[in-house]
Amino acid sequence: MMLETSVAVDPALIEEVRTGLQLMPKRLSSRFFYDAEGSRIFQAIMHAPEYYLTRSEYEILDTYKDDLLRLFAPADRPFELVELGAGDGLKTKLLLGHFHDAQADFAYVPVDISADALTGLVTDINRQWPDLRIRSRHDDYFNALEQLSDESDARRVVLFLGSNIGNFTPGDAVDFYGQLYDRLQPGDLVLTGFDLQKHPSIIHAAYNDQAGLTRDFNLNLLRRINRDLDANFDLDTFSHYETYNPENGEARSYLVSEKKQTVQIAELNMAVSFEPGEIIHTEISRKFTRAQIDDLAHRTGFSVTGWFTDANGYFADVVFER
Repeated sequence: MMLETSVAVDPALIEEVRTGLQLMPKRLSSRFFYDAEGSRIFQAIMHAPEYYLTRSEYEILDTYKDDLLRLFAPADRPFELVELGAGDGLKTKLLLGHFHDAQADFAYVPVDISADALTGLVTDINRQWPDLRIRSRHDDYFNALEQLSDESDARRVVLFLGSNIGNFTPGDAVDFYGQLYDRLQPGDLVLTGFDLQKHPSIIHAAYNDQAGLTRDFNLNLLRRINRDLDANFDLDTFSHYETYNPENGEARSYLVSEKKQTVQIAELNMAVSFEPGEIIHTEISRKFTRAQIDDLAHRTGFSVTGWFTDANGYFADVVFER
């Protein structure tokens, strides 16, 4: 019997499952990894010894926080620090604390589609820095930027941290920065975290940690579908597989069916058949060269005005100026 759709179920998840599991090859977007359990697992991944990305970016922001403030606010210019996909703000809090202590004239504008994440972040920031100006936005990125443009003429400094840009195809990345360019004013900045190409074994290990956290993170997507859409995925019959191609810089993650099976998704009145070894593509994480980053800026109208890397040269935080 088909259940009535719960109002708590994300309509985007319904559409993703309905369409993605009918494609050849099957695919599901990594954006749906982050339910409460997925977020908990990812917090653990960030502390895994193989997962260098978070540590590398944190090192950059800590090492260059003075340089970044001078770049963001020359001659003590006021600015709005707009973070796209703020999440828990782990790395951003490092900057917020430094900017606050330096008495910079700024407001923090976290933007996220998760109301729960924003509520937790705002509560935490208000507790740590009660006088810090914060204006959270529960909205998509571009709507939020358009509204900010209408409300203030302060310089905008947009943060897009965590190598989230790596989840975009090359064409989507160009489109994304083109849309950012259209919604910013001359002199506005965008700071993006880019994971850089490096020895393939380092990248491969980051997505195949010995503790199996990345495996659990991927499989939790099926657990979420079971819960939210009344499906019957048997997680013991799927495995996590990751591959890195150093020629194009793409790390790809898959869920692989271990046997011939049919999964029922009652909420969608849908049956999905799998052959042994059949995959669901769940994530792409692109790694960049300096030339590719410069080209992305050039193609979308920006200029590169800041380039900061960790001591190992694994990661870069790059500032584009409109």
